Amino acid sequence: MSLKVGIVGCGKIADGHVEEIQKMPEVARVVGVCDREPIMAEQVAMRYGLGYHTHDVERLLAEQKPDVLHITTPPASHLPLAKLAVDAGCHVYVEKPMTLSLADTRELLQYADRAGKKVTVGYTYLFDPPAREMRALIDDGVLGDIVHVESFYGYNLAGAYGSAILGDPNHWVLGLPGQLAHNNIDHLLNKALEFMDADEPRVTAHGFVRRKTRFGDARDAMIDELRLMIDGGGTTVFGTFSSHIRPAGHFARVYGTKSSAHVDYLARTVTLESSGSLPSAIGRLVPAFEMAARFATAGARNVRRFARSEFHFFSGLRFLFSAFYESILAGGPLPISYRDILRVSAMLDDIFAQVKTATRPVSS
Repeated sequence: MSLKVGIVGCGKIADGHVEEIQKMPEVARVVGVCDREPIMAEQVAMRYGLGYHTHDVERLLAEQKPDVLHITTPPASHLPLAKLAVDAGCHVYVEKPMTLSLADTRELLQYADRAGKKVTVGYTYLFDPPAREMRALIDDGVLGDIVHVESFYGYNLAGAYGSAILGDPNHWVLGLPGQLAHNNIDHLLNKALEFMDADEPRVTAHGFVRRKTRFGDARDAMIDELRLMIDGGGTTVFGTFSSHIRPAGHFARVYGTKSSAHVDYLARTVTLESSGSLPSAIGRLVPAFEMAARFATAGARNVRRFARSEFHFFSGLRFLFSAFYESILAGGPLPISYRDILRVSAMLDDIFAQVKTATRPVSS
C-alpha cells in the first residue's frame, strides 16, 4: 500500500517534504499541496510535477482524501489544521514547534488518539546520520552511562531567515510566546530527551537581547541569546541558543562514564574524545594525532554516505517520514513518543515563562 500524502503550507520546508516523499514511491506519494497564497501552492506543484494544488485545505482533504497530512504552516495554525485533518480521517505530521503551548499539544494528541490517528513532529535532527551513529555507540556501551549533555544551537540573524524576521515587524515568528528561540530550540531540547528519565525535567532559563540595533517595536524584545540548565533525573543538560557566536554551530557533547563524544550535526561527524592515557609529554603530544585520525575516519564515513545518497541535507527528514509511515502501515511504535513530545512542550512553556520576566538587554 502507498500512502496518499497532502501538504498544507508551501514555504521553503515544503520543498524538502515533497523531495523526500518522492524518493519513496513504494511507501507514499504526494497527492496535493495547499497554501492560502494560491501562487505558492501552484509553484510547488509545478516544480515537482504534482497534479493538484489549491488554496483551500478543506477542499484538499475532501477531493484528494489523503491518508496523511503534513502541516508546514506557522505554529499558530497547527492545532486547528491538525484537528481538521483528523476529522477528515488523516494521520498528521506537524513541523516544529508542534503548537504554541503544552495545553494545545496535549489537546492535539488526545484528539488524534480518540480518533485512532497518529501524530508526529518534525524533530528531524534526531534521525540524521550523526545522531544514529551516536546512538549506536551508546547501545554498544562505548560511552558507558551518560552523565551530562551539552546541546548547542547557533542561529545567524544576518542570514535569509533572520533578515526576513528583522525586516518585518509583523513577522509571524514575533507572535510566538518565545519568538525566535521558540521557533528553534526544539532542536536543542529534543537531543537531550533520550538521556533524561524525569517526566518533568527541571529547567532554569536565562534569556537576553544582545544585539544593539533597536526598531521601536516588537522586534526589540526578541530574545537572541538563551542559556538553559536542565536536571533530567540523573543526567544534567546545558543548553545554549546563540545568534551571535560564530561560527553558528549545531552540535552536542555527550559525556559518559567510559568515554565522551562530540556530535556535529553540520559537519555530520561523531568523534570520541582522546583518553590521554600515555605518560608525561608524550601523553600531551599524541592526542592531537588521535583526534586527526578520528576526524579522517569520520570524513571517510561521510564519503561512503555521499556515495549511497545518504549525505543530503534532508536525510534525517526522509528517515523520520519512513519511520512514521511504517508505524501507520504496520501498526508499530511511533518514531517519537508522545511522552517526549509532551516533555518538550512542557519545557518550552517553562522556559518562556521564566525569560518573559527575566529578559534584559545587554548594555551598549
